[in-house]
This record gives sequence, C-alpha cells and structure tokens, in this order.
Amino acid sequence: MTVAAFISLIEALLAILLAPLFIGWIDQCRAWLQNRRGAGVLQPYRTLRKLLHKDAVIAHGASSLFRVSPYIQFGAMAMAAAIIPVFSVRAPLGVAADTIALVGVFALARVFMALAAMDIGTAFGTLGARREMLVGFLSEPALLMVFLTASLISQSTLLPTIVDVLGQIHLTIFPSLAFAAIAFVMVLLAENARIPIDNPSTHLELTMIHEAMVLEYSGRHLALIEWSSALKLFNYAAIGVALFVPWGLAGRAAGPMELALALPIAAAKLGVAGAALAVVETLSAKLRIFRAPEFLATAFLLAVLGLLVHLMLER
Repeated sequence: MTVAAFISLIEALLAILLAPLFIGWIDQCRAWLQNRRGAGVLQPYRTLRKLLHKDAVIAHGASSLFRVSPYIQFGAMAMAAAIIPVFSVRAPLGVAADTIALVGVFALARVFMALAAMDIGTAFGTLGARREMLVGFLSEPALLMVFLTASLISQSTLLPTIVDVLGQIHLTIFPSLAFAAIAFVMVLLAENARIPIDNPSTHLELTMIHEAMVLEYSGRHLALIEWSSALKLFNYAAIGVALFVPWGLAGRAAGPMELALALPIAAAKLGVAGAALAVVETLSAKLRIFRAPEFLATAFLLAVLGLLVHLMLER
C-alpha cells in the first residue's frame, strides 16, 4: 500500500470515528440554545458502547433481511465516507464513484432500512417505511440538481475534481451556488430526519419517520443503525462543506504534515456547520407530515433555479 492510499484510508476511518462526535456536538449546541446543560458531546459514544454490550432481541418471524440490514446500512455510509473529500481533496474511492453513484449509495441504505422496517409487519414500521420512501423520492432529485450545478461549473461529476476546481475560485461569484446551498440544506434536514421534517429526539407515533423504522431493533443492530445515521449526517455535512466552503482542504499530493494542518480547519468548518444546524432546529417548528412534499418541492425548485442561473448567466 502506498503512502497516499494509507493516508486516504486514515481519512475515511477518521470520518467514521468522528461521526458520533458530530451528533454529540449538535445535541450539545441545542442544549445550550435551550438553556439546558446537555449530556455532553461524548454521549453518543456512551450510547453506542451500551448498545454494543447488549444482546440483540430478534422478533419472531424476522427474516435474514432484518438481521443483515444494519450491516448493509453501515457499510453503505462507510462507503459514502470514502467517496466524500472530508479533510483533503483526495478520497479513497473519490475517483471510482461520482456524485450519481454517491446518491445511489444513499438510496441503497434507505431501501434496505425500509425493507427491514416492513419485514416484521408492524404498523409503525410500515408507516415509517412509506414516509421514508416518500421523503427519498422527493429529496433525491433536488440533491441531483445540486450536484449537477456543481458538476457543470467544474466540468466533472467526480467530487474530488469538483472540490479541487471550486477551491481554486476565490474572486468569482457564482449566484447559482447560493441557490444550490439553500436547496442542499433543506435536503440535508429531510434526508437525516431533522426538524422541520422529523424530530430525532421524540417518539410520537403519528409524526416519527426514522424512529418508526427502528423500533424493533436492539443491541448491536441498533448500535449499527444509530452509528450509520450519525455517519449519514456527517457525510451530508462534509458534502456541504466540500461544495460550498472548499477552501482549506489538503491537496491531492498532500503528505502527513499538510493533512495535519488541514484537520483543524476541517474540524472548525464542521463545528460551525453543526452549530448552524442546531440553530436552525431550535428556531424551527416541526412541519406536519403532509407539508413535507411542499418543503422538498421548494428545495427542488431552488436547485433547478440555481442550475438555470448558471446556464444563463455564468457560462
């Protein structure tokens, strides 16, 4: 294994390990904004440790799909972390999979989560699966439009190339990216079951989406699902930072020293992104479930508007 490949592997492992910390930081910021003490930024690690030490209880009639789904979800999110440039332009699978394949990886995890939720046959699982597929059906086109706008600017669908090109643009203003950024934030909130689409800290039967699909899981299976959910949010935040704040990432030929200098910059940007997400969730109210299509339709229209602005004004 070459030094560059080893460094890329270390970057992907760091993303996987730091994902629960990102969730803990968001929860802590929400607690501060709500005048609460909070459980601390390390609480997700303690939760994962507790779940990993418990035995998994499998419902009667559960098929092998129910058992293997958590591993597929975690593997898909780990693969996505290897595609996305987090700390440097270089990514382990950045040249092997483009933005369209990345959307497909996210869709793969969603499909297996929905199938596992319906596998048991409970009312809540089926309800959550249907809602999750509805959100995915509406959010994926908006995400593809955001990627298409960035791809047209950089003339490539590979995320490392897109980030490399956008990182070299300092004085040129792209209004299309402003529309794409707003649309991406809306997609991030919907895809990760955050307010205003869903509330990750409640178990209200009539409104929950993600939690309804994982009610039957326990032990190591639930730990993998919670870890993959945290990694999914981390991946989306990393995509947003890479597309819209690409400056400060280590270059393609960066060595250990350059990567060490890029780590605090990436951590600061992700920290600001987590704090901003906490502010948005604190100031927002949860929408009714039938208003979710309107929310995601607005995100799609903003993404298309950004694409049209690029085609008409920036070429």
